[in-house]
Amino acid sequence: MVASAAAHNPLWHPFADMGAVDGDRLVITRGEGSYVWDDEGKRYFDATASLWYANFGHGREEIARAVADQLRTLDSYNLFGYNANEPALKLAERVSALAPEPGSKVFFGSGGGDVIDTAVKIARSSFAHTGRPEKVHVIGRTQGYHGTHGFGTAVGGIAANAAGFGPLPGDISHVPYDSAEALEAEIQRVGPERVAAFFCEPVIGAGGVLLPPEGYIESVAGICRKHGVLFVADCVIAAFGRLGTWFGIDRWAVKPDMITTAKGITGGTIPLGALIVAPWVAEPFFTGKPGAPVLRHGATYAGHPVACAAGNATLDIYERDGLIPRGRELEKPLADALSGLASHPLVAEVRAGLGFLAAVELKSDFLSSDAGAPNRLQRTAREEGVLVRNLAKGIAVSPPLIAGEAELDLLASALPRALDRLV
Repeated sequence: MVASAAAHNPLWHPFADMGAVDGDRLVITRGEGSYVWDDEGKRYFDATASLWYANFGHGREEIARAVADQLRTLDSYNLFGYNANEPALKLAERVSALAPEPGSKVFFGSGGGDVIDTAVKIARSSFAHTGRPEKVHVIGRTQGYHGTHGFGTAVGGIAANAAGFGPLPGDISHVPYDSAEALEAEIQRVGPERVAAFFCEPVIGAGGVLLPPEGYIESVAGICRKHGVLFVADCVIAAFGRLGTWFGIDRWAVKPDMITTAKGITGGTIPLGALIVAPWVAEPFFTGKPGAPVLRHGATYAGHPVACAAGNATLDIYERDGLIPRGRELEKPLADALSGLASHPLVAEVRAGLGFLAAVELKSDFLSSDAGAPNRLQRTAREEGVLVRNLAKGIAVSPPLIAGEAELDLLASALPRALDRLV
């Protein structure tokens, strides 16, 4: 079979129309602070912190030193069975100490998708080993995004992301993202005795930067507690300062049974994910008794010493530079910088005001006539020197926590020009 001329480069990009990408790649060659440069030397404000994760920007020498030192000391070794390494032990201690629930356990993976699937399996397995094997059903939210592994694809509520792959894992259903009453009704429909877990992003990210209604987080956490359903806070995007706290979910007075994290745990420098598991969920696996159950699950690179060394250096940066509160301190300045876009004739809504992230949604009639408008807006913003994330109905921004007044001014001036160029 002869390949098309457009397919000459073998690199296959995630979430990409490869026919459109080939010949029009944006090749990023270096990064420093809040900016990156392409292979033609053009500078861009990285207004998405790459993919929601470059929380302290790019080019941190501390990370490079920590990684290089660890590579020279112990470049790799698995964490299976009795094996451990010092960076993983240290990082697990630090993350557990920051968790809302004292005594939490930390299970490492290679990224967010790993820890989402791990959370589903631990939820079901924990119930199975405490005499309730029928509790296997998992509830997600419409527009929710939980990665692209098997369980994560099924629990996620973006229909396009699940289309075309055939049957996905079963015993999973979805409720409207903004209705606590709908969650209560779905638990009753399925039967509380069958529901294992509910997955909830504090702020829905890839599904549109959808903010929770007032009181929603507290309500769903309470509903889960009442019915014996595990409340899993997916904080892969929200954690490590994006919402102005260590995990994002700790902006609310709730204590999740599990918290999924990744992205900001290394500032994206090396892939790493960490699942935080409350002691009552982990307890069946930590009894120390003969014949105690073994969780027969884990990624090859779980707790990789180099990734964990980067994680420890990352926590040092957050603590030393006081970056964690920045997500809260910058939420109003970001909302103010984008507020003028609300009156643009192509804009339906600007969503901002909870953490250092926001979305600009285009009007439905414009999207009906031009379904590719979000992609074009991403491109015109890029031509204005700003990198944004295209969504189904518009664009998102989630700048590095080190961004300041100059970068917000750039957003405020570049995005209106980018919108004007769509017509």
